[in-house]
Amino acid sequence: MSPRLFSWLLLPCCLDMFRHELPGAQAGLVLSAAKTLVWGPGLEANIVLPARFFYIQAVDSSGKNLTKSPGENTFEVKIVSPVEQFTRIWIQVLDRKDGSFLVRYRMYATYTDLHIHILLKNKHIAKSPFILKGPVYHEGCDCPQPSGSVWEAHMHCPESFPQIDRDLSLFTSVNPDRNAQEIPQRFGQRQSLCHYTIKDDKVYVKTFGEHVGFRIFMDAILLSLIRKVRLPDMEFFVNLGDWPLEKRKPTDKIHPIFSWCGSNNTRDIVMPTYDLTESVLETMGRVSLDMMSVQANSGPPWSEKNATAFWRGRDSRQERLELVKLSRAHPDMIDAAFTNFFFFKHDEGLYGPLVKHVSFFDFFKYKYQINIDGTVAAYRLPYLLAGDSVVLKQDSGYYEHFYNELQPWEHYIPIRADLGDLLEKIQWARDHDEEAKKIALMGQQFARNHLMGDSIFCYYYKLFKEYAKLQVTEPMVRKGMELVEQPTDDLFPCSCQRKRVRRTNKCPLHQSDFGTVSLRLSWLYCANNCNSVSHDSVALS
Repeated sequence: MSPRLFSWLLLPCCLDMFRHELPGAQAGLVLSAAKTLVWGPGLEANIVLPARFFYIQAVDSSGKNLTKSPGENTFEVKIVSPVEQFTRIWIQVLDRKDGSFLVRYRMYATYTDLHIHILLKNKHIAKSPFILKGPVYHEGCDCPQPSGSVWEAHMHCPESFPQIDRDLSLFTSVNPDRNAQEIPQRFGQRQSLCHYTIKDDKVYVKTFGEHVGFRIFMDAILLSLIRKVRLPDMEFFVNLGDWPLEKRKPTDKIHPIFSWCGSNNTRDIVMPTYDLTESVLETMGRVSLDMMSVQANSGPPWSEKNATAFWRGRDSRQERLELVKLSRAHPDMIDAAFTNFFFFKHDEGLYGPLVKHVSFFDFFKYKYQINIDGTVAAYRLPYLLAGDSVVLKQDSGYYEHFYNELQPWEHYIPIRADLGDLLEKIQWARDHDEEAKKIALMGQQFARNHLMGDSIFCYYYKLFKEYAKLQVTEPMVRKGMELVEQPTDDLFPCSCQRKRVRRTNKCPLHQSDFGTVSLRLSWLYCANNCNSVSHDSVALS
């Protein structure tokens, strides 16, 4: 938590403390309403997310944070708008079983103000009620913040993301005109691609290839993002397939391709996976597995978990077959089985029979979670980290947008690509229980700090902003592109209170208009040397 968000919580408070007996091992402790801590993005009106969220840390009367649950119904949360008779908001209080709670709420309309009441035995805790001065916009409201820098400040985005810096360092410039010709010729017949243009806060797309159904995931994040913040005009290509595409060496003429997965021998620009992205967009919607729900369903306490390494999945890689063989040879150490056969159906007799699907939340009945690549990186890793089991992660040439920030033996236990040391690592974890538990908690903290919805939106925005700076020709709506329409809500339309803006190509450094390619290069210099240029150079209409 940033000191900025935390400092005001530590101020003396005049709320009376009152006795709230805690169950089980913590019985006799007194829970303090005054000292209990509340913080998070869901308490700030300017942070618009599909599901807003904030945290409660239970604190006893001596000032110590609780480390076990005081009971899932300890806190009551009410969110109301004083000027509305009814508030269309769904609220969930999720008990993380470690003395903290994650409160999430999804708004289905925009409100003038919101009052968030957090109660313990009908008495307010901390600085409750928290008042969000409106308008407080809901996810479906098309009301972008005109200034990207202001939006980043509101979102508390980090200054940079190392993976974005690594990916874009391979490109000294990006030529949209050239890419529009060359990329479809090179990849369009054999791969599934989307060619996107963002122009004046509208999204346009043209697809290439036969299997383009996954386009819906990219459409959804782009539409959501431009409802929140004004994006720079830009053109880019998205790979809809599993495998990253750009295999040329950096010294060759490489093309910028956006992918959900990277690898050590390709040069694709990596985005958060479609799976993680959709879970953010659909939290409290049509998905049940997301980075918040996992935190409230991480199984029994560490000491009560099964000391066996667990895995379920399909047969999408040879090493997964080896894992099932190991499980049969060492059932006291590994519980691994297939839930589906597709790639190695001729071997089903050797590695079957299939077992029933297990709820992902039930994975965390086990202390050790095995993470093995599928066709590419296994996209379940964010959710495994968010639980409180320790992850044994296979060494891999594939990676997601956050892998390079994970540290072996700090956030996970590494295992060899061929699984040759898996049994040895499981035994190490059994023999070093406290160290394994600490690694599990560090992995969990990483997921909480870096893989929540606000971080995902910041990553996408930073990626697009930095990529757009590299463009040396004007992005265009190309022939064959179609407009991607924003969804409509006739029942709860949104009235945007922000002033609409028009773009200006005036560079504060040069005070000249850029209408040609040669002058566009001057704009490129300006964009990299002036904080107020690009999409932040706007004029009120």
